[in-house]
Amino acid sequence: MLLQSSKEIEVRFNELDPLDVVWHGNFIKYFEDGREDFGRKHGISYTDLKKEGIMAPIVSVKCDYKRFVKYGEKLLVETTFIDNPAAKIILQYKIMQKETREIVAEGSTIQVFTDHKGELLLVPPTFAIEWKRKWGLIV
Repeated sequence: MLLQSSKEIEVRFNELDPLDVVWHGNFIKYFEDGREDFGRKHGISYTDLKKEGIMAPIVSVKCDYKRFVKYGEKLLVETTFIDNPAAKIILQYKIMQKETREIVAEGSTIQVFTDHKGELLLVPPTFAIEWKRKWGLIV
């Protein structure tokens, strides 16, 4: 089963650099928009994790830029969950121009699970296992 979400974004003026294109660092913010949208839609938001006494800090970000993006463009951030047996969340992102579906950037993030004190969890927490079971990723 493929778990995905899609979030629309319109490029704002304050996201541009002096060359009048989206500053490269803002694509990481767009990934965050996609990650938050995915979490809300699939019951694994930061709030859900916090209620369980779990944190999920990001330990890796990868972003490949395909073309410049300009003010006012409408984009879609497509976020896909990549299943894995480890105590982490891997998400892949495609940022596309809304009308044409042309990919303007793509990448991934890796988050690890920690307890509320920040101690790394070496096995998936019960919450993550139950979440996967709910979505049919494990039986």
